[in-house]
Amino acid sequence: MDIGLGLLWARATDHWLYRRGGHNARPCDRRGRPLPWAVITTEIQALKESHRKTWASGDYARIGELVTDVGERVVERAGVRAGSDVLDVAAGTGNASIPAAAAAAHVIATDLTPELFAAGRERARRAGVELEWIAADAEDLPFEDERFDYVLSTLGVQFVPRHEVVASELVRVCRPGGTIALGNWAADGYMGRFWTTMGPYLPPPPDYASPPAGWGRSEHVEGLFAEYPVDLTFERSALDFEADSAATFVDMMADFYGPLLQARHKLSSDGRWDALRTELIAVSNELNTAGESGFRVPSDYVITLAHKRKL
Repeated sequence: MDIGLGLLWARATDHWLYRRGGHNARPCDRRGRPLPWAVITTEIQALKESHRKTWASGDYARIGELVTDVGERVVERAGVRAGSDVLDVAAGTGNASIPAAAAAAHVIATDLTPELFAAGRERARRAGVELEWIAADAEDLPFEDERFDYVLSTLGVQFVPRHEVVASELVRVCRPGGTIALGNWAADGYMGRFWTTMGPYLPPPPDYASPPAGWGRSEHVEGLFAEYPVDLTFERSALDFEADSAATFVDMMADFYGPLLQARHKLSSDGRWDALRTELIAVSNELNTAGESGFRVPSDYVITLAHKRKL
């Protein structure tokens, strides 16, 4: 099983061991010893290629439709204005990009997985808005410093491997006086429980990689931005996942959500998928608020607002 899935679904207790230094931070092993740069570059590029293929599998557009509320809420809380310059990082199919464009902003949507853009363009066409779509790595954004008034990400940067690097990039491309607005799954919410459940079934992430759940904990995010001229605020909200039953929901996710689809494929080969599916259904039933009438589970997410100070 590849290291990409191990990182995507790593346990919430795992974390990077990094020397401070923002964009130039150097990954270390678990004893704090710096890793050779050549090894880091090769392994990280392989990890990113694995991520790209994972997210390109399945049908993310189907999943994206379930979580449009998060993107709309991020744009609302950011206060995106008409005529402003907006960057959506790890945009997927445009859950933040499209409502930002609907607010008459000039929007660029970026993602490591350009295979998602076709669905995004169709959604934008149906919404009657125009924006630009660019394939780009969130850890190395192809834009000059202080280019954007708003830098957004909805359930996107959470899955980028190197948290400190992407945090540095978000700050770099944001103008003084601008706003970085992020929506990420809460570490202790329903999706966080999903990750915790999957963790024992997958290989551990590389020593230099960080789990997605970190972005759903305010103390982790505060550490990421501690050295930058930003003022942070956090808000917690939730959206409901609904289906006929917990089993129906888990099976739908396994059919369309790239990371879970790939996990099912790999775990089925050694006979462990049924055990994981059973655990995921049990967690879903535990949190089900619909009783015997169906399935409805609120999944908490955290909105992080980082206002970049004018120096």
